[in-house]
Amino acid sequence: MAKVLSAKDARILADRYAAQLRLCCRQSQTSYSLARTIHAHMIASGFRPRHHTFNLLISVYCKSSNIIYARHLFDKIPEPDIVARTALISAYSATGNLKSAQEIFSGTPLSIRDTVCYNAMITGYSHNNDGRAAIELFRDMRWGDFGPDNLTFTSVLSALALIVDDEKQCHQMHGAVVKSGTGFATSVLNALISVYVKCASSLSTSLSTSLSTSLMAAARKLFDEMPERDELTWTTMITGYVNSKDLIAARNFLGGMTENFGAAWNAMISGYVHHGYFQEALQVFREMYVMGISQDDFSYTSALSACSSGGFFQLGQQLHAHILRTEVKPSSKLSLFVNNALVTLYYQCGKVDEAREIFNKMPVRDTVSWTAILSGYVDAQRLEEAKSFFLKIPEKNNRTWTVMISGLAQNGYGEEAMKLFDQMRSEGLKPCDYIFSGAIISCAVLGALEYGRQLHALLISSGHDSSLGAGNALITMYARCGVVEAAKRVFLTMLHVDLMSWNSMIAALAQHGRGLQAIELFEQMLKEDIQPNRVVFITILSACSHAGLVKEGCHYFNSMTSSYGISPDEDHYAIMIDLFCRAGKFSEAKKLINAMPFDPAAHIWESVLAGSWIHGNMDLGIQAAERLFELRPELDATYIMLSNMYANVSWWEEVAKVRKLMRKRGVKKEPGCSWIEVENKVHVFLVDDTMHPEFEALYKYLNKLGLEMKKLGYIPDTKYVLRNMESELKEYALSTHSEKLAVGFGLMKLPPGATIRVFKNLRICVDCHSAFKFISRLGKREIIAIVAMAEGVNAFADSMVGFYHGRLLNIEWPGTPFRN
Repeated sequence: MAKVLSAKDARILADRYAAQLRLCCRQSQTSYSLARTIHAHMIASGFRPRHHTFNLLISVYCKSSNIIYARHLFDKIPEPDIVARTALISAYSATGNLKSAQEIFSGTPLSIRDTVCYNAMITGYSHNNDGRAAIELFRDMRWGDFGPDNLTFTSVLSALALIVDDEKQCHQMHGAVVKSGTGFATSVLNALISVYVKCASSLSTSLSTSLSTSLMAAARKLFDEMPERDELTWTTMITGYVNSKDLIAARNFLGGMTENFGAAWNAMISGYVHHGYFQEALQVFREMYVMGISQDDFSYTSALSACSSGGFFQLGQQLHAHILRTEVKPSSKLSLFVNNALVTLYYQCGKVDEAREIFNKMPVRDTVSWTAILSGYVDAQRLEEAKSFFLKIPEKNNRTWTVMISGLAQNGYGEEAMKLFDQMRSEGLKPCDYIFSGAIISCAVLGALEYGRQLHALLISSGHDSSLGAGNALITMYARCGVVEAAKRVFLTMLHVDLMSWNSMIAALAQHGRGLQAIELFEQMLKEDIQPNRVVFITILSACSHAGLVKEGCHYFNSMTSSYGISPDEDHYAIMIDLFCRAGKFSEAKKLINAMPFDPAAHIWESVLAGSWIHGNMDLGIQAAERLFELRPELDATYIMLSNMYANVSWWEEVAKVRKLMRKRGVKKEPGCSWIEVENKVHVFLVDDTMHPEFEALYKYLNKLGLEMKKLGYIPDTKYVLRNMESELKEYALSTHSEKLAVGFGLMKLPPGATIRVFKNLRICVDCHSAFKFISRLGKREIIAIVAMAEGVNAFADSMVGFYHGRLLNIEWPGTPFRN
């Protein structure tokens, strides 16, 4: 039975317990176990704690993150006072449990509330990013005649900085600070400056540049008038200038700093990196080191990001060595952020194996670490390793799925990309707009129009139809699937467009032979003050080349340097040479080759060889082929085109020599294949195909169709059968081209009037182009034949051929989850 204490003994014991509990509050590492021991002693001794002791116990439990014990004690108190309530509100808020914090605050009678209690709840809202709730509570506090203090304004201003988007809000709160008399506290003024700079930053992204400048001026005025400034003051101002894109002002501000605050220097380095000034970021990092300013994880991660984004691999290696020498911790104990930055540096600079080594030694990894290695494998086109690594990732987020789906699509594995997209949705994950973009590009690579349309519908129903990246992907998908009008509709209805949007639409028009329309759109882009870059010039020059617009192509090529200060690279020269050779202007092509500031690479000679074959320029064609044999002896197209040139003039001995050379060097001709989508299945055909389950019916249909075509005037162009055989056999060889088989299958299977879209991995021959015109007239339907020239399509074609001869004849898309 517990001993009954006298009043005097109880007071002495209470003071002793209180002193011990206050000691626990100071010893955060051991406070929990000590408090539990003291609490147990109270119970064993029969001591009945009063409010003061309960409050101390609750405070210790809250500070040691044992809120369950704190709440248990709180619920035992008949009428908890404001101290206990405030402690619990702060504890719940610190763990993100705003619901319980609100419950305690709402249950606190208005008669016992005080400024400290309001401060705890306002701070809770602010720290949990609920700015509007914090502002509302601040208004209620003032209506209840509770006087705000320095902490109140610091918290409520921090909350306002989360949501501020109007200068009036800044000025109103500034006025409230002045009236309250708290405008001399450094913490309050720091928070007020933060409100001004956050508002200025949000307006700098819109058209209100002058207003943004005005707000930064107000922040600067506050700064100049402050009686005392600390590290946060300087850092906030520099961050404000950086976010308002005034890097010169930020740099000048850093130079005028009276003390060497590391956080302010870090903000400047990070700002340069964010805006793409990588060399300037590294210069500030060097200055920071020379001046003896302590560098931390934030300094290192920003400097490493500058090296990886700027492609300064050697500097990045030096920085890596510097970190290892400077830090007392061993390399395996570097912070997660530094290790992630190192992994990113090595993979972005093409050193995937080195990045994997760092990854393997990391004691802690997060999704950023895993995704960085995955991106490295994808970028290096090591897709088997990427797929294997993807399966090992413990927690996949949208970024992880995006990297894998987009990587598969862009490297020719469109079918796998779409299956992965379907798998992600079957696991209950909702795709973001970036994942949609990757899946849509898969459809573009494969020419899967119907699946692409379903994705478009799902994109709209998911609320991502305003996404810039998804819109650009849709333009590309519709263009590559032969529906240029749909691509145009997407472009015209996009809420926002960027340079890539314009480029995608110009490319869409160019791909479909609408060179003049592509030029008109390019000129419209220029009128809207959108400056073209290297990629856009490649697109517009390609449009001129495909449409035979020599004069226009020369104009744009010359304007690169004269009007935009862009020096043409090998790709631009290659397209110009292709333009001249297509038009038969070989003297101009030779002049340009001689004028190039570098030796012509293989793709230059490929353009010369192709033009020579078209126009029968044997001498130049042979010269181009010989150069290609030296530069890229493994390229099958060189042997094929040279052999065809010889065959075209019946030089059969030379044809035999080229084919013998090809066999000797182990070069194999890439198999041409065509494919068509029918009822959500892709049917693939090779030349002279006899493996499709309906090949007999297809050949009978094509034979009958050929007779009807000849009645309309079709004459098979046998000169493109570059083999030494009889005329009838040549006609038969033409009739079994893979693209004709695919078109014939479409005529047999698709409903009357439906557009036929056929894709091929190689160029379509002249006779097939001619035949399709007659077939279109007979079938009374549109035929669109698309050469799938996207990067990685040949890998896709190879895989399709492999599947085909493996008896998997009809490749079906992964499910149809979009019809519900």
